[in-house]
Amino acid sequence: MQVDYVGGSGALTSEVIASLRNRSYSPAVTTALRPSVRSVGDLLREWRQHRRYSQLALAYDAEISPKHLSFVESGRSQPSRDMVLRLAERLEVPLRERNKLLLAAGFAPVFKERTLEHQDLANVRRAIDLVLAGHQPYPALAIDRHWTLVAANNAVAPLLAGAAPALLQPPVNVLRLSLHPEGLAPRIANLAQWRSHLFARLRQQIDFSADPALMDLLEELRKYPALSSGGEGNPSDDAATHMVVPLRLVTERGTLALISTTMIFGTPVDVTSSELAIESFFPADAATAEALQAMGG
Repeated sequence: MQVDYVGGSGALTSEVIASLRNRSYSPAVTTALRPSVRSVGDLLREWRQHRRYSQLALAYDAEISPKHLSFVESGRSQPSRDMVLRLAERLEVPLRERNKLLLAAGFAPVFKERTLEHQDLANVRRAIDLVLAGHQPYPALAIDRHWTLVAANNAVAPLLAGAAPALLQPPVNVLRLSLHPEGLAPRIANLAQWRSHLFARLRQQIDFSADPALMDLLEELRKYPALSSGGEGNPSDDAATHMVVPLRLVTERGTLALISTTMIFGTPVDVTSSELAIESFFPADAATAEALQAMGG
């Protein structure tokens, strides 16, 4: 089975996927770190407030005195490298932002940022290959922190029929492709329900990462018209909808009911791998399973 990594130009159709098979892996992250002009104390205070921590609670969790933490935030005390990392860990700061904290404190970044083409990430690429290819005939894809498509298996392309070519030109944003009126939105039978589900996931991601690019993406998606599709779907149609929100996608083979799961790499120590996620879709009913099997055959 072939796993396709997206890069360069061309629409994500079955023909283009075929042409991508021999391409090298494209980078999941291209943004370079820049030294922060703000103090490490300011940044730590903002992360503490974002996580809704009091100085007393954070000091207790980090096993330091509240006075010392206050001095660090105010700039009266310069934290050590270990102290920056300890506070960042307690605050669950993303690895990319931990590097920025270290730079602001005058230390070199600890967490490397390499493209997926790098030889050190060969095991990560193999893991993605195995998961995506092994998931066929069901669709699965890998995305970066901004929901940009990094890789997809062969089961994804047939589901994108009818989407505007411009939305399929790399870099493909999965959320934009899903909710844009010229993307999949007109074929999502339960669009309001699925739209609300994606917005909730995106808000959770923003709450964790405080990423301005994700905030801009959410604002863009909110401006898309809530198209009226053929019915919103009955939550009691099958048992699966009592537990998860399905994606009901209208295709030439009928309406497919898909439930999704997300996989991330455990305990990553590399910025790139920490920001990758694999979205796997499973059939929510027998008819969808049969249709996907036939499409994959």
